[in-house]
Amino acid sequence: MKRLLFLLLLFCAVSQAEEKRDPLVFDDVPLKALVRHPDWFVDDPFLDLPTDLRNAVDSGKKGLIVYFGQRRCAYCRQLMEVNFKTPDIIHYTRENFDVVAVDIWSPEEVTTPGGQTMSQRDYALKMGTNFTPSLIFYDREGNIALRLRGYYPPYQFRAALEYVAGGHYKRESFPVYLARGDQTLHFEPGDLVEEDFFSPPPYYLDRSRFPGERPLAVFFEQGNCHACDILHSGPLRQPAIIALFKRFDSVQLDIHSDDPVVTPDGRKTTARKWAGALGIFYAPTLIFFDERGREIIRVDSVVHFFRLRNVLNYVLNKGYLSHPSFQLWRSAEREKTVP
Repeated sequence: MKRLLFLLLLFCAVSQAEEKRDPLVFDDVPLKALVRHPDWFVDDPFLDLPTDLRNAVDSGKKGLIVYFGQRRCAYCRQLMEVNFKTPDIIHYTRENFDVVAVDIWSPEEVTTPGGQTMSQRDYALKMGTNFTPSLIFYDREGNIALRLRGYYPPYQFRAALEYVAGGHYKRESFPVYLARGDQTLHFEPGDLVEEDFFSPPPYYLDRSRFPGERPLAVFFEQGNCHACDILHSGPLRQPAIIALFKRFDSVQLDIHSDDPVVTPDGRKTTARKWAGALGIFYAPTLIFFDERGREIIRVDSVVHFFRLRNVLNYVLNKGYLSHPSFQLWRSAEREKTVP
């Protein structure tokens, strides 16, 4: 509790200038001004991705990045205004990849790397771009080397670029690459910020035999985690968010701990092993399960109030039953409010 109070005082004292320097601190409401792409993105109004990939390979690059975005997405603006304005990231990206932009709502056609022709909207749905920005890295042969869903700060985004450009995706998963390449990711268990709505151990989450009465939210976190601190001192201090989480069964797990866990599908394991099996590489990651233990959606990137509230409502209102895509559900919800 003392640490939580300290964090609250710390974040209240942060100046606006400091907020602008912190890639994790920003307002995520839809933008009034449209997101602008860097002028070095591929200018391809017809989006023929096989040709774009071939051009990238012919120019000596390691592959193609397809960026899926929305014109008023605050997270997309962070990618453009922070990551793609960092000199080292700009240089490394342009040296190794060409980047093509896809509008997830556009009816314009795109030819996929596999040769299929469809609308950009259908392509985004097919690739499971629940959150924007989403990036798919295609290697020189047109195979998917990595997917990133949501906004990641520069240090992890740079690692993703190196993971693909260096060919590491052929030998190991991205979480393993991160853990192997940066020993600072190995934090000691503990030192987590707790919330009143978290259920205490033991972590018996089995819903395979008897369904739960409420959906389940699992918070995967780690110690000394700046992004975790921002989640707890920001969105999780908002009464509207707290009220929604009180309608879930919620647990907090340290991704580096050996705390015993019985998973929603009934398997006995530990928090660390379960996080590894789920492919978690970003903390905090929130995974939501239905009453029978089936995963509904996960938030494994930077998340703030507006997006988190919508995800919680998507789960609580069972929007996934009629709209398997979160973005389609959001679009349908917006249409309900239009006179």
